[in-house]
Amino acid sequence: MSLLIWLFLLLFWGQFWRGQVNLDLCYPLVANEQDTYNQQYPNVWAIVPARNEAEVISDSLSSLLKQNYPGEFNIVLVDDQSSDQTIPVAQETTQNLNCLDKLHIAKGKNLPAGWKGKIWAIAQGVDYISAQNIKPDYFLLTDGDIQHDQHNLQKLVGFAEVKQLDLVSLMVLLRCQSFWEKLLIPAFVFFFEKLYPFDWVNNPQKSIAAAAGGCILIRRQTLETIGGIAAIKDALIDDCSLAQKVKAQNYKIWLGLTSTNISLRPYDDLKSIWDMVARSAYTQLDYSVWLLITAVIGMIILYLSSPIALIIGIIYQSFAIACFGMGIWLLMAIAYFPTIKLYQLSPWWCFTLPVIAFLYVLMTVDSARKHWLGQGENWKGRIYQKSD
Repeated sequence: MSLLIWLFLLLFWGQFWRGQVNLDLCYPLVANEQDTYNQQYPNVWAIVPARNEAEVISDSLSSLLKQNYPGEFNIVLVDDQSSDQTIPVAQETTQNLNCLDKLHIAKGKNLPAGWKGKIWAIAQGVDYISAQNIKPDYFLLTDGDIQHDQHNLQKLVGFAEVKQLDLVSLMVLLRCQSFWEKLLIPAFVFFFEKLYPFDWVNNPQKSIAAAAGGCILIRRQTLETIGGIAAIKDALIDDCSLAQKVKAQNYKIWLGLTSTNISLRPYDDLKSIWDMVARSAYTQLDYSVWLLITAVIGMIILYLSSPIALIIGIIYQSFAIACFGMGIWLLMAIAYFPTIKLYQLSPWWCFTLPVIAFLYVLMTVDSARKHWLGQGENWKGRIYQKSD
């Protein structure tokens, strides 16, 4: 069964494992088509929800302020009731770069009932821009821990304009320096691609939709048409919920990888990654016990049966069973290799998927346990429960 599933995934599941849907590769193909709008670049406003981001906001904000974008570009930083030095650091950074006219700071209000924190912060950013009687062509929704390549905005807008896209999103390169990051972070991206094959996300004929919240460019008119940010006010997985709302209205979306835009968020120990995954894993399963059981059984069959078969074959000196198990493990490694290559790690990491899958199963079960105990999902010190 494991062999059949892996062959199906490799051959028929949207080519998710190849990692070819990459803006850094796709953009040069459309760069020569930009003459249609070169004389008037669209107006873009970035909205950055920031809650206790003092350690990373300087690098993140600097990367936005240094964007090589010929059109009008401004930033609204929404202070989501930070208790650290996020805003003073942001102000100092902007002053040092002599860009005070580009940064606008909006003081976050108390979280209303029925809203999730990050979505509420983004909504306040949209309201702030609207209050200035400004109607930008695009919103760039990004996090306070993302460091953007200086050409990123120009690429995003250029790609959206030429391809007539309503939403463009990038899965930024997550930090991968510590042992636990090397073991678990590339797999996080791999599992995300398997859950939402990018080729299918980008295909208007397919219903599947997804986005990555660290970097989303969306047309203002499109956002207004779907009901604004309020349309996803109670969504814990806000990025994918936004993409689903957009695609459901027959708008075109695009999701891809990038190696030039990076996340500054450190995950130096197992606990930090565990908490990040467990925060939304059970939400991905729609809080369903049956889906949880199915997911656990599926992960065991898919990722653990081959090393178990290899061990059994060695113990009982069965060459056929050992080769069968090793062959499936090799298929796994082949599927994982493009992701490992993206993160510039040794190919030997490809063979760690069984261990990784076992840990992710435990994280998923723990996510369900926390939900059942009423501990909910935690984001920056806020605890959320499933909305009624």
